[in-house]
Amino acid sequence: MADFSKQYCQVNDMGFDGDFDVYEEWAKLKPGYGVAYICEGFGFTMIAKEETGDKVLVLVDNKWENFDDMYLEAKLKS
Repeated sequence: MADFSKQYCQVNDMGFDGDFDVYEEWAKLKPGYGVAYICEGFGFTMIAKEETGDKVLVLVDNKWENFDDMYLEAKLKS
């Protein structure tokens, strides 16, 4: 079964709240750690907190990306 983040569902008006909230999961992490979550919509497989604790990072195609930038871009396109 496919999983979608709350943020993806909001941007794409999917009619449900999503399976998890990226920011809630990120807030639980210690700096420098990550947790495996798959969002079929955004295409990431992990959420991580940067060493400084500032940025929400997601793993897309084995590259770390800033989730805030990804989310903003998706919002602007919708």
